[in-house]
Amino acid sequence: MEINLISDTFTKPTSEMLKFMMSAKVGNDVFDGDPTVIFLQDKLAKLFGMESALFFPSGTMANQTAVKIHTQPGQQLISDKWAHIYNFEGGGVSFNSGVSCALIDGDRGMFTAEQVRQYINPDSIHIAETRLVAVENTTNKGGGACWNINELIRIKSVCDENNLAYHWDGARLFNAMVVKNEMPKQYGELFDTISICFSKSLGAPIGSVLLGSNDHMQKAKKIRKLFGGAMCQVGYMAAAGIYALDHHIERLADDHQRASYLGEVLNRNPYIKKVEPIETNIVIFNLIDELDDQKFIESLQREKILISSMGNGKLRMVTHLDFTDEMLEIVIKVLNNLKI
Repeated sequence: MEINLISDTFTKPTSEMLKFMMSAKVGNDVFDGDPTVIFLQDKLAKLFGMESALFFPSGTMANQTAVKIHTQPGQQLISDKWAHIYNFEGGGVSFNSGVSCALIDGDRGMFTAEQVRQYINPDSIHIAETRLVAVENTTNKGGGACWNINELIRIKSVCDENNLAYHWDGARLFNAMVVKNEMPKQYGELFDTISICFSKSLGAPIGSVLLGSNDHMQKAKKIRKLFGGAMCQVGYMAAAGIYALDHHIERLADDHQRASYLGEVLNRNPYIKKVEPIETNIVIFNLIDELDDQKFIESLQREKILISSMGNGKLRMVTHLDFTDEMLEIVIKVLNNLKI
Protein backbone atom coordinates (compact mmCIF):
# COMPACT_ATOMS: atom_id res chain seq x y z
CA MET A 1 0.00 0.00 0.00
CA GLU A 2 1.43 3.35 -1.08
CA ILE A 3 0.84 6.27 1.28
CA ASN A 4 0.95 9.64 -0.44
CA LEU A 5 1.57 12.63 1.79
CA ILE A 6 2.96 14.88 -0.94
CA SER A 7 -0.21 16.94 -1.23
CA ASP A 8 -3.96 16.93 -0.67
CA THR A 9 -4.28 17.33 -4.46
CA PHE A 10 -3.69 13.57 -4.87
CA THR A 11 -7.10 12.57 -3.51
CA LYS A 12 -9.54 10.55 -5.60
CA PRO A 13 -13.31 11.20 -5.61
CA THR A 14 -15.20 8.97 -3.21
CA SER A 15 -17.69 6.53 -4.71
CA GLU A 16 -20.52 8.70 -3.39
CA MET A 17 -19.03 11.81 -4.99
CA LEU A 18 -18.65 9.99 -8.31
CA LYS A 19 -22.29 8.88 -8.25
CA PHE A 20 -23.37 12.44 -7.51
CA MET A 21 -21.21 13.75 -10.36
CA MET A 22 -22.58 11.27 -12.87
CA SER A 23 -26.17 12.16 -11.99
CA ALA A 24 -25.63 15.88 -12.59
CA LYS A 25 -27.81 17.79 -15.01
CA VAL A 26 -25.58 19.61 -17.45
CA GLY A 27 -25.77 22.20 -20.21
CA ASN A 28 -23.36 24.55 -21.95
CA ASP A 29 -21.66 26.76 -19.40
CA VAL A 30 -20.11 28.98 -22.09
CA PHE A 31 -23.68 30.15 -22.74
CA ASP A 32 -24.57 30.22 -19.01
CA GLY A 33 -26.67 27.13 -19.61
CA ASP A 34 -25.30 24.53 -17.19
CA PRO A 35 -27.77 24.20 -14.28
CA THR A 36 -25.31 22.45 -11.97
CA VAL A 37 -22.66 25.12 -12.44
CA ILE A 38 -25.26 27.81 -11.83
CA PHE A 39 -26.39 26.02 -8.65
CA LEU A 40 -22.82 25.80 -7.32
CA GLN A 41 -22.10 29.45 -8.11
CA ASP A 42 -25.31 30.62 -6.47
CA LYS A 43 -24.73 28.35 -3.47
CA LEU A 44 -21.29 29.81 -2.81
CA ALA A 45 -22.29 33.42 -3.46
CA LYS A 46 -25.09 33.03 -0.91
CA LEU A 47 -22.82 31.21 1.54
CA PHE A 48 -20.28 34.05 1.54
CA GLY A 49 -22.81 36.83 1.21
CA MET A 50 -21.31 38.02 -2.07
CA GLU A 51 -23.11 39.03 -5.26
CA SER A 52 -21.78 36.56 -7.76
CA ALA A 53 -19.45 33.61 -8.44
CA LEU A 54 -17.78 31.97 -11.43
CA PHE A 55 -16.53 28.41 -11.90
CA PHE A 56 -12.91 27.83 -13.00
CA PRO A 57 -10.86 24.74 -13.86
CA SER A 58 -8.10 25.64 -11.37
CA GLY A 59 -7.27 27.81 -8.41
CA THR A 60 -4.32 29.29 -10.26
CA MET A 61 -6.59 30.53 -13.05
CA ALA A 62 -9.05 31.94 -10.52
CA ASN A 63 -6.26 33.80 -8.71
CA GLN A 64 -4.74 35.07 -11.94
CA THR A 65 -8.14 36.28 -13.09
CA ALA A 66 -8.57 38.17 -9.83
CA VAL A 67 -5.21 39.89 -10.32
CA LYS A 68 -6.18 40.92 -13.84
CA ILE A 69 -9.59 42.21 -12.68
CA HIS A 70 -8.02 44.50 -10.10
CA THR A 71 -4.87 45.74 -11.87
CA GLN A 72 -3.45 47.27 -15.03
CA PRO A 73 -0.01 46.59 -16.52
CA GLY A 74 2.68 48.54 -14.72
CA GLN A 75 0.90 48.45 -11.38
CA GLN A 76 1.90 46.50 -8.31
CA LEU A 77 0.36 44.06 -5.84
CA ILE A 78 1.39 43.45 -2.25
CA SER A 79 1.68 39.90 -0.92
CA ASP A 80 3.81 37.84 1.40
CA LYS A 81 7.15 36.58 0.08
CA TRP A 82 5.83 33.01 0.47
CA ALA A 83 2.51 33.61 -1.30
CA HIS A 84 1.30 30.97 -3.74
CA ILE A 85 0.19 33.70 -6.11
CA TYR A 86 3.86 34.77 -6.42
CA ASN A 87 5.82 31.52 -5.98
CA PHE A 88 3.75 28.76 -7.55
CA GLU A 89 1.67 30.22 -10.37
CA GLY A 90 4.29 30.22 -13.10
CA GLY A 91 5.07 33.93 -12.92
CA GLY A 92 1.49 34.61 -13.99
CA VAL A 93 1.20 38.00 -12.30
CA SER A 94 3.87 39.35 -14.65
CA PHE A 95 3.02 37.30 -17.75
CA ASN A 96 -0.76 37.64 -17.61
CA SER A 97 -1.21 41.05 -16.01
CA GLY A 98 2.11 42.88 -16.36
CA VAL A 99 2.13 43.45 -12.61
CA SER A 100 5.06 43.54 -10.21
CA CYS A 101 5.01 42.27 -6.63
CA ALA A 102 6.01 43.97 -3.41
CA LEU A 103 6.87 41.06 -1.13
CA ILE A 104 6.43 41.44 2.61
CA ASP A 105 8.76 39.48 4.88
CA GLY A 106 5.94 38.16 7.03
CA ASP A 107 5.56 35.43 9.63
CA ARG A 108 4.72 32.00 8.17
CA GLY A 109 3.14 33.64 5.13
CA MET A 110 1.17 36.24 7.10
CA PHE A 111 1.76 39.96 7.60
CA THR A 112 0.27 42.92 9.44
CA ALA A 113 -1.75 45.94 8.43
CA GLU A 114 1.16 48.16 9.40
CA GLN A 115 3.46 46.25 7.06
CA VAL A 116 0.97 46.75 4.24
CA ARG A 117 0.92 50.47 4.96
CA GLN A 118 4.72 50.58 4.76
CA TYR A 119 4.77 48.81 1.38
CA ILE A 120 2.26 51.09 -0.37
CA ASN A 121 4.16 53.12 -2.94
CA PRO A 122 3.94 56.93 -2.93
CA ASP A 123 2.34 58.70 -5.86
CA SER A 124 5.30 59.12 -8.21
CA ILE A 125 5.98 58.80 -11.93
CA HIS A 126 9.09 56.78 -11.04
CA ILE A 127 7.40 54.01 -9.03
CA ALA A 128 4.74 51.40 -9.79
CA GLU A 129 1.28 52.29 -8.48
CA THR A 130 0.17 49.97 -5.70
CA ARG A 131 -3.25 48.57 -6.54
CA LEU A 132 -3.93 45.22 -4.86
CA VAL A 133 -3.30 43.36 -1.60
CA ALA A 134 -3.47 39.56 -1.80
CA VAL A 135 -3.54 37.23 1.20
CA GLU A 136 -3.43 33.42 1.29
CA ASN A 137 -5.37 31.51 3.95
CA THR A 138 -4.27 28.94 4.94
CA THR A 139 -0.67 29.63 3.98
CA ASN A 140 0.92 26.83 1.99
CA LYS A 141 4.63 27.50 2.60
CA GLY A 142 3.70 28.70 6.07
CA GLY A 143 2.62 25.19 7.04
CA GLY A 144 -1.12 25.61 6.84
CA ALA A 145 -1.12 28.62 9.14
CA CYS A 146 -4.39 30.49 9.69
CA TRP A 147 -4.73 34.25 9.69
CA ASN A 148 -6.22 36.14 12.61
CA ILE A 149 -9.42 37.66 11.26
CA ASN A 150 -8.89 40.82 13.29
CA GLU A 151 -5.65 41.46 11.41
CA LEU A 152 -7.47 40.86 8.13
CA ILE A 153 -10.02 43.48 9.22
CA ARG A 154 -7.22 45.93 9.95
CA ILE A 155 -5.69 45.28 6.52
CA LYS A 156 -9.11 45.92 4.97
CA SER A 157 -9.12 49.35 6.61
CA VAL A 158 -5.72 50.12 5.11
CA CYS A 159 -7.00 49.02 1.69
CA ASP A 160 -10.06 51.24 1.98
CA GLU A 161 -7.98 54.23 3.08
CA ASN A 162 -5.68 53.83 0.05
CA ASN A 163 -8.17 52.71 -2.60
CA LEU A 164 -6.61 49.25 -2.88
CA ALA A 165 -8.40 46.08 -3.96
CA TYR A 166 -8.31 43.12 -1.56
CA HIS A 167 -8.11 39.49 -2.75
CA TRP A 168 -8.19 36.28 -0.72
CA ASP A 169 -6.45 33.22 -2.16
CA GLY A 170 -8.60 30.68 -0.35
CA ALA A 171 -7.15 27.44 -1.68
CA ARG A 172 -7.67 25.90 1.76
CA LEU A 173 -10.03 28.45 3.26
CA PHE A 174 -12.38 25.89 4.79
CA ASN A 175 -9.47 24.41 6.74
CA ALA A 176 -8.96 27.84 8.28
CA MET A 177 -12.64 28.36 9.04
CA VAL A 178 -12.94 24.93 10.68
CA VAL A 179 -9.96 25.65 12.95
CA LYS A 180 -11.04 29.20 13.78
CA ASN A 181 -14.76 28.36 14.00
CA GLU A 182 -15.52 31.25 11.66
CA MET A 183 -18.30 31.76 9.15
CA PRO A 184 -17.98 32.41 5.40
CA LYS A 185 -19.88 35.70 5.54
CA GLN A 186 -17.24 37.11 7.88
CA TYR A 187 -14.84 36.88 4.95
CA GLY A 188 -17.33 37.83 2.28
CA GLU A 189 -17.72 41.18 4.03
CA LEU A 190 -13.97 41.84 3.87
CA PHE A 191 -12.73 40.89 0.43
CA ASP A 192 -13.38 42.20 -3.07
CA THR A 193 -12.69 38.76 -4.52
CA ILE A 194 -12.23 35.29 -3.02
CA SER A 195 -10.94 32.16 -4.75
CA ILE A 196 -12.04 28.74 -3.48
CA CYS A 197 -10.37 25.47 -4.53
CA PHE A 198 -12.25 22.16 -4.40
CA SER A 199 -9.42 19.88 -5.57
CA LYS A 200 -7.29 20.16 -2.43
CA SER A 201 -8.57 19.29 1.04
CA LEU A 202 -12.21 19.12 -0.09
CA GLY A 203 -11.44 16.07 -2.23
CA ALA A 204 -12.88 17.01 -5.63
CA PRO A 205 -10.97 16.04 -8.79
CA ILE A 206 -11.01 19.50 -10.33
CA GLY A 207 -12.51 22.94 -9.95
CA SER A 208 -12.31 26.31 -8.27
CA VAL A 209 -14.68 29.24 -7.91
CA LEU A 210 -14.02 32.98 -7.84
CA LEU A 211 -16.44 35.18 -5.87
CA GLY A 212 -16.99 38.91 -6.06
CA SER A 213 -19.37 41.61 -7.24
CA ASN A 214 -21.54 41.25 -10.33
CA ASP A 215 -19.27 43.69 -12.17
CA HIS A 216 -16.15 41.77 -11.20
CA MET A 217 -17.60 38.46 -12.35
CA GLN A 218 -18.65 39.95 -15.70
CA LYS A 219 -15.01 40.94 -16.18
CA ALA A 220 -13.95 37.52 -14.93
CA LYS A 221 -15.99 35.79 -17.66
CA LYS A 222 -14.07 37.65 -20.35
CA ILE A 223 -10.72 36.98 -18.68
CA ARG A 224 -11.54 33.30 -18.16
CA LYS A 225 -12.26 33.03 -21.88
CA LEU A 226 -9.00 34.82 -22.66
CA PHE A 227 -7.11 32.37 -20.46
CA GLY A 228 -8.78 29.37 -22.14
CA GLY A 229 -10.91 28.44 -19.15
CA ALA A 230 -14.40 28.62 -20.61
CA MET A 231 -15.86 25.08 -20.57
CA CYS A 232 -19.03 23.52 -21.89
CA GLN A 233 -20.75 20.61 -20.07
CA VAL A 234 -18.71 21.17 -16.93
CA GLY A 235 -21.57 20.52 -14.52
CA TYR A 236 -20.13 17.06 -13.83
CA MET A 237 -17.12 18.78 -12.25
CA ALA A 238 -19.21 21.43 -10.51
CA ALA A 239 -21.25 18.62 -8.94
CA ALA A 240 -18.09 17.42 -7.19
CA GLY A 241 -17.81 20.87 -5.62
CA ILE A 242 -21.42 20.75 -4.46
CA TYR A 243 -20.90 17.32 -2.92
CA ALA A 244 -17.70 18.48 -1.21
CA LEU A 245 -19.44 21.49 0.34
CA ASP A 246 -22.21 19.27 1.69
CA HIS A 247 -20.08 16.36 2.94
CA HIS A 248 -16.36 17.15 3.24
CA ILE A 249 -16.04 20.26 5.40
CA GLU A 250 -16.64 18.97 8.93
CA ARG A 251 -14.32 16.01 8.32
CA LEU A 252 -11.40 18.43 7.78
CA ALA A 253 -10.95 18.31 11.56
CA ASP A 254 -9.85 14.67 11.13
CA ASP A 255 -7.08 15.74 8.75
CA HIS A 256 -5.97 18.39 11.21
CA GLN A 257 -5.83 15.88 14.07
CA ARG A 258 -3.79 13.40 12.03
CA ALA A 259 -1.37 16.14 11.03
CA SER A 260 -0.98 17.06 14.70
CA TYR A 261 -0.15 13.42 15.56
CA LEU A 262 2.50 13.34 12.83
CA GLY A 263 4.03 16.51 14.22
CA GLU A 264 4.21 15.03 17.72
CA VAL A 265 5.96 11.92 16.41
CA LEU A 266 8.45 13.93 14.38
CA ASN A 267 9.25 16.15 17.36
CA ARG A 268 10.15 13.10 19.44
CA ASN A 269 12.69 11.78 16.94
CA PRO A 270 16.37 12.78 17.14
CA TYR A 271 16.77 13.30 13.39
CA ILE A 272 14.38 16.25 13.44
CA LYS A 273 15.72 19.77 13.91
CA LYS A 274 12.43 21.66 13.90
CA VAL A 275 8.71 21.14 13.25
CA GLU A 276 6.76 24.23 12.30
CA PRO A 277 3.58 24.95 14.31
CA ILE A 278 0.71 22.79 12.99
CA GLU A 279 -2.75 24.30 12.76
CA THR A 280 -4.38 22.46 9.87
CA ASN A 281 -3.39 19.63 7.51
CA ILE A 282 0.16 20.66 6.54
CA VAL A 283 3.26 19.50 8.42
CA ILE A 284 6.53 21.27 7.58
CA PHE A 285 9.77 20.22 9.25
CA ASN A 286 13.57 20.39 8.98
CA LEU A 287 16.08 17.62 9.53
CA ILE A 288 19.21 18.06 11.62
CA ASP A 289 22.02 19.65 9.61
CA GLU A 290 24.07 16.48 9.08
CA LEU A 291 21.22 14.65 7.32
CA ASP A 292 20.53 14.91 3.60
CA ASP A 293 16.94 15.79 2.69
CA GLN A 294 16.84 13.69 -0.45
CA LYS A 295 18.18 10.60 1.29
CA PHE A 296 15.50 11.01 3.95
CA ILE A 297 12.80 11.25 1.26
CA GLU A 298 14.22 8.14 -0.44
CA SER A 299 14.30 6.20 2.83
CA LEU A 300 10.57 6.84 3.20
CA GLN A 301 9.96 5.96 -0.44
CA ARG A 302 11.43 2.52 0.22
CA GLU A 303 8.67 2.12 2.80
CA LYS A 304 6.11 3.30 0.21
CA ILE A 305 5.59 6.62 1.99
CA LEU A 306 5.78 9.67 -0.26
CA ILE A 307 6.55 13.18 1.00
CA SER A 308 7.88 16.33 -0.69
CA SER A 309 10.57 18.96 -0.38
CA MET A 310 9.71 22.65 -0.41
CA GLY A 311 13.34 23.71 -0.84
CA ASN A 312 15.68 25.44 1.59
CA GLY A 313 15.70 22.38 3.83
CA LYS A 314 11.95 22.29 4.37
CA LEU A 315 10.15 18.93 4.05
CA ARG A 316 6.39 18.62 3.91
CA MET A 317 3.62 16.13 4.70
CA VAL A 318 -0.03 16.87 3.93
CA THR A 319 -2.93 14.91 5.36
CA HIS A 320 -6.12 14.53 3.35
CA LEU A 321 -9.32 12.67 2.58
CA ASP A 322 -7.50 9.49 1.45
CA PHE A 323 -5.13 9.34 4.43
CA THR A 324 -6.72 7.01 6.95
CA ASP A 325 -6.07 6.13 10.58
CA GLU A 326 -4.58 2.83 9.40
CA MET A 327 -2.13 4.74 7.20
CA LEU A 328 -1.35 7.09 10.07
CA GLU A 329 -0.31 4.15 12.26
CA ILE A 330 1.94 2.80 9.51
CA VAL A 331 3.66 6.17 9.03
CA ILE A 332 4.15 6.60 12.77
CA LYS A 333 5.73 3.14 13.03
CA VAL A 334 8.07 3.86 10.10
CA LEU A 335 9.12 7.25 11.50
CA ASN A 336 9.86 5.77 14.90
CA ASN A 337 11.97 2.95 13.43
CA LEU A 338 13.67 4.77 10.58
CA LYS A 339 17.34 3.95 10.13
CA ILE A 340 19.14 6.91 8.57
